[in-house]
Amino acid sequence: MRVLKFGGSSVAKPERIEGIIEILKDYYTRGEKFTVVFSAFGGVTDSLIDMSKRAEKGDDSYLDIFRDFTERHQAAAKELLHENQLKEVLPILQNNHEVLKNLLYGIFLVREASARTMDYVLSFGERNSAFLISHALTKHGINASYLDARRVIKTDKNFGSAIVDFSTTNKKIKEHYNSHPEVQIVTGFVASAKGGLTTTLGRGGSDYTAAILAAGLEATQIEIWTDVDGVLTADPRKVKKAFTIPRMTYAEAMEMSHFGAKVIYPPTLQPALKKGIPIYIKNTFNPDFAGTYISDESDREGHAVKGISSIGHVALLTLSGSGMFGVPGTAGRLFGALAQANINIILITQGSSEHAISFAVQPTQAEKAKKHVEKAFEYERSMGVVNDVKVEENLSVVAIIGENMRYRPGISGRLFRALGENGINAVAIAQGSSELNVSVVIPKTDEAKALNALHEAFFLSDTKELHIFMVGVGLIGTELIQQIKKQSDFLREKRGLEIKVVGMANTKKMLFVEDGIDLKNWKKDLTASEVKSDLPVFIGRMKELNLSNTIFVDNTADPKVAGYYESILDNSISISTPNKIATSSGYLQYQRLKNIALSRGVQFLYETNVGAGLPVLSTLTDLINSGDRILKIEGVLSGSLSYIFNSFDGSRSFSEIVKKAKEKGFTEPDPRTDLNGIDVRRKLIILARETGLPLEAADVEIENILPQAVQDAKTVEAFFTELEKQDSYFEKLRTEAEAEGKKLRMIAKLDGDKAVIGLQAVANENPFFTLSGSDNMIVFTTDRYKERPLVVRGPGAGAAVTAAGVFAEIITIGNLLT
Repeated sequence: MRVLKFGGSSVAKPERIEGIIEILKDYYTRGEKFTVVFSAFGGVTDSLIDMSKRAEKGDDSYLDIFRDFTERHQAAAKELLHENQLKEVLPILQNNHEVLKNLLYGIFLVREASARTMDYVLSFGERNSAFLISHALTKHGINASYLDARRVIKTDKNFGSAIVDFSTTNKKIKEHYNSHPEVQIVTGFVASAKGGLTTTLGRGGSDYTAAILAAGLEATQIEIWTDVDGVLTADPRKVKKAFTIPRMTYAEAMEMSHFGAKVIYPPTLQPALKKGIPIYIKNTFNPDFAGTYISDESDREGHAVKGISSIGHVALLTLSGSGMFGVPGTAGRLFGALAQANINIILITQGSSEHAISFAVQPTQAEKAKKHVEKAFEYERSMGVVNDVKVEENLSVVAIIGENMRYRPGISGRLFRALGENGINAVAIAQGSSELNVSVVIPKTDEAKALNALHEAFFLSDTKELHIFMVGVGLIGTELIQQIKKQSDFLREKRGLEIKVVGMANTKKMLFVEDGIDLKNWKKDLTASEVKSDLPVFIGRMKELNLSNTIFVDNTADPKVAGYYESILDNSISISTPNKIATSSGYLQYQRLKNIALSRGVQFLYETNVGAGLPVLSTLTDLINSGDRILKIEGVLSGSLSYIFNSFDGSRSFSEIVKKAKEKGFTEPDPRTDLNGIDVRRKLIILARETGLPLEAADVEIENILPQAVQDAKTVEAFFTELEKQDSYFEKLRTEAEAEGKKLRMIAKLDGDKAVIGLQAVANENPFFTLSGSDNMIVFTTDRYKERPLVVRGPGAGAAVTAAGVFAEIITIGNLLT
């Protein structure tokens, strides 16, 4: 014998009921012995509660809801049944509805809906549902019979959550089924007490009905049919990549349900557990899927962690004080006081020092719990040896669950590392000696982020999902998006990284898609976005989404964007940027940003600040970390200036070359920023600071190469006009150098604590002599590389190489995650 149960979502509409009939016809054709429990139609129980509450308040609008209720069931009957069946069914339905109407009118008159009355009101949902479906099955050739569970399931009079009398119930179940060979279609949720009074079985009651019947019939299995593919590894509304757990034990299932898994409810499992009856959780809308199998058999080969669950809103109370240390009975008094106040404890934790005990309760019970505990310890509080109870609110509990955790070392370490890397603070921790569950109390705002981070750490450790928020989608941003799109399959399949661009903004519009923007159509989608660009709103939205593994990418040169770095890092979000403003402005701010990133456990990466895609800063860091001493750093640090002077060979005028460099995107919008050495100064400052030197902009000596008239030009157009007039000046510099067999190069030098930038004529033995194109070159002279300095050379400008550098940093951040 199998016991099947179908929930409210499964029977919400007649077409869904038709689908269930097809499932049951298959069982019936195969010769299976089964009985079926049905919940009320989806939403019906809520409407019965609503009409009762309105009637209790004297609001006659309950009649409108009642009319909808009657019409819905009559319409379902007409859609599901033959005309000749309706002659029998509709009068019975009408009689039921008349009884309900009179009952509601009684509530309306006396302005009271007692628990006893509510149980009777709520029973009409399941009774209508099972009654109609039993006749629909008969129409389709299944020998079915309607069974009102009140006839067989007997309880006490604890209305709303009645306790089952299993001795009487089991006897009545066997008697009824022995004398009724038809397929029994049973009302879920409802039962009856002595004298025939209607009772209900509380939350999850229809599942409980199925388990009670299974225990009484000694069934071979229970099947709970719902609207999801079994018990999932996490709540799919919060964790998009949650998947079905194929096998789990009763204990694991109970832990999952305690921590918010909605598919099952703990009392459901008790009768099945006692009789050793396995439970299948299956999907009505995907009947061929295997679902989840729950039994007493542990799957030793499966995941150490079976599921990750949470309780969304708790309050944490802490009783502490020196008067608790070594005093027997303290915990007993505490929990006794809570029990007397009928307060349910969700979680308990105590340190070995015995100085404090923390426990979590529902927020609505926090003040009541505080009052009763403080009263219980009133004497100790008056003596000053026990403190007032501390209450912390706006918290959640996340838990990892699995019987195999006890056999796998390092589980807790992985849990706390995943939380730490995402900036999630553990307020309290609890773990039983069975290691079935490790629970962590965290800020409520971090619940979804924690669930996703833990799910990735324990179930998707081969694939890390990175969430990118990108400001600036011009040359560099567009190239970066193209590189991410082109390389996405390789990174996912070969490197276990899935990069999702969740937010992007330009100067006009911004776009957010939590599941990832379609990188094939991002330009069209961004242009079509109705959200105007607003940097504070963009940053706020990024923080509000609070996604795990978030990386902020700044592809601008905007100081306003850099001004938000501190806030972003402080929210445990990593940054990758070619924007040099933050790292080359005040030294104290530079230090502050580095320290915030360090304290929050996130990355602040800016390799592209100095050499675009070249490994300049990483090479310097490796030299210092390995114990080498930096003696001198020299470099052509500007790809634009490198291109300009490498191309200045006499074939074209100096002004023509500068114009070409601007057209290629090598220079800033105003090339004077490059020619004045401002951009090079920023890079030299960053290099100096990475060596530990607290260099400021005023400490860098820049030899000016532009004549005053060129400097003073009011616009970029005027600048080029004046520059053309000075072509002869620059040609003279070139020819003088050429006469000595030398070439002009704009070189930055850090020698000790002296920083200088200037135009130099270098001979062929100098490494800068051979530079070509827009290549950068950095020469490190160190204790180890004194005779033959270490040279880093390559393209130092251009959107493609800069984007590639940022892309590499994104991958680096991903690889540093759990």
